[in-house]
Amino acid sequence: MLKKVLLLAVLALALPLAAFADSSIDISNAGGTITGNASGLSLSGSTLFKVGSAVGSNLGTLSFTTGAFLSGDAQNGGTLAAGGSFVITGNGTNGVIFSGTFSAGSKWELITLANGTHNYVLDGGVVNAGGQVGATTQITINTGKGFFNGSTSLSSGDTNLAVPEPGTLTLFGTGLIGLAGAIRRKLSLS
Repeated sequence: MLKKVLLLAVLALALPLAAFADSSIDISNAGGTITGNASGLSLSGSTLFKVGSAVGSNLGTLSFTTGAFLSGDAQNGGTLAAGGSFVITGNGTNGVIFSGTFSAGSKWELITLANGTHNYVLDGGVVNAGGQVGATTQITINTGKGFFNGSTSLSSGDTNLAVPEPGTLTLFGTGLIGLAGAIRRKLSLS
């Protein structure tokens, strides 16, 4: 009976930590200029106005370049090759918050609304230097009734940064297994 109580106590302590194993940070940006042609898209001069729970008028910048278009084009939408760069930089002493490259299959999509205006959405995954998916991004621009002509202002952007903690949880789990083994051994010697 004591073994079961100890096991349940250890699990009760471990479960709240598992909830934070794969948390995320939402980041929003606006402004800047998107340019594009057959060799891909780029964004410069976009300002962060939300990073997690912090909200302000200028929290940093977001910039990117994508890979070339594999199909379609900048005006009609299409699929982009992997590559390019994606950098989120904070103001002050924060420095680079996230840096990575676009994964394969990112999409540049033209959406024509009922009122005849056009929105373009860049939707894609971003991998960090370790090759893990570290962010998903959705950048939206509204070109009014015209099509994207190679350069326009950014309406809004939303990025969700994954904050994985597998190393910490693995270390914690190994410690729990060792503790359980020590308790079992002590109880079996009694």
